[in-house]
Amino acid sequence: MKPLRDFLELIKFEHTVFALPFAYLGMLLAAGGFPSWHQFLWITIAMAAARTVAMGFNRIADRKIDARNPRTAGRPLVSGRISLRTAWVGTILAAVLLTFAAWQLGPLPLMLLPGALLFLFGYSYTKRFTWLSHYILGFTDGLAPVGAWVAVRGSLFTPEDLPAWMLLLIVTFWIGGFDLIYACQDIEVDRRDNLKSIPARFGVDFALRLSSASHLICVLLLVLLGFLQRFALPYWIGLIVIIALFVWEHRLVKPHDLSRIDLAFFNINSYISLTLFLSVLGELWLW
Repeated sequence: MKPLRDFLELIKFEHTVFALPFAYLGMLLAAGGFPSWHQFLWITIAMAAARTVAMGFNRIADRKIDARNPRTAGRPLVSGRISLRTAWVGTILAAVLLTFAAWQLGPLPLMLLPGALLFLFGYSYTKRFTWLSHYILGFTDGLAPVGAWVAVRGSLFTPEDLPAWMLLLIVTFWIGGFDLIYACQDIEVDRRDNLKSIPARFGVDFALRLSSASHLICVLLLVLLGFLQRFALPYWIGLIVIIALFVWEHRLVKPHDLSRIDLAFFNINSYISLTLFLSVLGELWLW
């Protein structure tokens, strides 16, 4: 069991809590409530497998960079607690499982899978050539609710599918915004290794202001989604909580004090994700 524990640590499996509620959000909105148990099961499996693919390959692709970064030098693949072969096996098995889940969910999810895999594997390299890497990561995570929507509706390109595209944008700006915060820790390493990140190129102050702007766009999109779906009280209460959490997050991190990034990164963003999911769940079931 130790190799499994090390692999789960490698991919930070507990961080699945960020994206899984958004996949469920796409699922709930597409179904107008709860979908079939078959869909729920395979959407959950697909989401966990997709994240495993993305994180597993990211650790493989970045292992030499991680070894030169004091913050990441203790990761299992760098320290030798897990072998490169084990990391590849786990990542490939997750890709196979994702493919099987897509097949279980219908022809359109399977047809769109190659595009999703392109981002799941490819985003790890974007930091090598573009400052937009933060938002490409957000876009990749944003494929979770889109995939869940497609699994339930079997469509993506009709006017009725607009909420799926809005969820894609919401997650893109949400994740991109807090990745800007997280990247502030690695400015010196990124500059030394000629990696493209907005904090390394433009400084911490600019990155934090851009993060705030990104999260403001995210909130405005959530407001638009609420009106589009004609949501009532539970959703708007949840949105007020989310705004408060965003404010808290940005008050925790200052250009001269990055010591509370981990709290801002993991805890608060987990609360945001879960709050949005629960508010929509309450809207659909209780109101």
